[in-house]
Amino acid sequence: MKQVQLTAIAITAASLLVAGCSRTQPAEQADRGPAPAAPAAPAAPKPPAPGAVRLYVSDETGGNVIVVDPEEGTVVERIAVGKRPRGIRLSRDGKQLLIALSGSPIGGPNVDESKLPPPDRSADGIGVLDLATHKMVRTYDSGQDPESFDVSPDGTKVYVSNEDAAEMSVLDLPSGKITARVKVGEEPEAVTLRPDGSVAYVGCEGENEVVAVDTAGGKVVGRVKTGPRPRGIAFTSDGATAFVGNENGGSITVVDGTKHTVLTTIKIPKAESMPTEPRPMGVVLSPDGRTLFASLGRAKAVAVIDVQKRAHVRTIENVGGRPWGIALSADGRKIYTANGSSADVSVIDAETGKVEKQITTGGSPWGVVVAVTPR
Repeated sequence: MKQVQLTAIAITAASLLVAGCSRTQPAEQADRGPAPAAPAAPAAPKPPAPGAVRLYVSDETGGNVIVVDPEEGTVVERIAVGKRPRGIRLSRDGKQLLIALSGSPIGGPNVDESKLPPPDRSADGIGVLDLATHKMVRTYDSGQDPESFDVSPDGTKVYVSNEDAAEMSVLDLPSGKITARVKVGEEPEAVTLRPDGSVAYVGCEGENEVVAVDTAGGKVVGRVKTGPRPRGIAFTSDGATAFVGNENGGSITVVDGTKHTVLTTIKIPKAESMPTEPRPMGVVLSPDGRTLFASLGRAKAVAVIDVQKRAHVRTIENVGGRPWGIALSADGRKIYTANGSSADVSVIDAETGKVEKQITTGGSPWGVVVAVTPR
């Protein structure tokens, strides 16, 4: 059975990866009007004890990373990081949190983009948060309007989707410079590396395809037609198979990770309680590699996929308003979703499907990462 490589447990929405692009209206604006006032976090929070598990949630409209204690079910800190934080991932050593920041204005469906304010390109970057101190230590150049990214296995490079520029940028961390820009297609969003780091998959919403980029040469080596509006991407640990959530297709495209061809498509059925058709957003594999979990956006649910059978097996319903970012605990027993329109984070029992907690965060939760405080 294929095993998933879990250096950092998250969704972005790369894998995610996930994804609140500049042409996507944030959840709270699309579904329920202005964001609710953020609940007050405790003043001068104490740093978490070494080894403590925390959820780090990007708040797109609030400009914060929200720190959540999933056991106590509380918000313990709110850290200002910059404009429009969306994609988030851990550094490979687990000591830092990397955050995609964007100065592009928030648009949305049926919005006349010519009437939006001009972008603030000085706000674009990859921010770095030290997990021991909870202090921002640096913001790197990222290219224009970064949304999602992935980190090379050796931790020295960051591969960034630049939606407004239809590019993927390569950020060299030691030098702090962009070393390559690759034209991929319209509205690139999710970026996920194959586990060996040799290929980056970039989901391009405007093209309805995933673009495979050779990381050594910076060349496009494949284009895979997916369902409408590809979002999150996850690879099996051996890199042989990738799973792509298609938001407007209600499906998961299964891709040969070597040949960059479609193997099959898994259709997700609409459950009775769903207010909309399923809209797959973030995807994450269980630690044993047997199960794929996909957040279903405005359908307020999480789909459960059998990896070996490549089939939908069940849906966890009513998890929260517009779950996007999705992550798992290290043992795979808990599912965490960042719910944009209900402004909270859900803690779900992966075996029973019971929503154990909905932790109010305020703002517009986008991505979620699970981290253990460095010792």
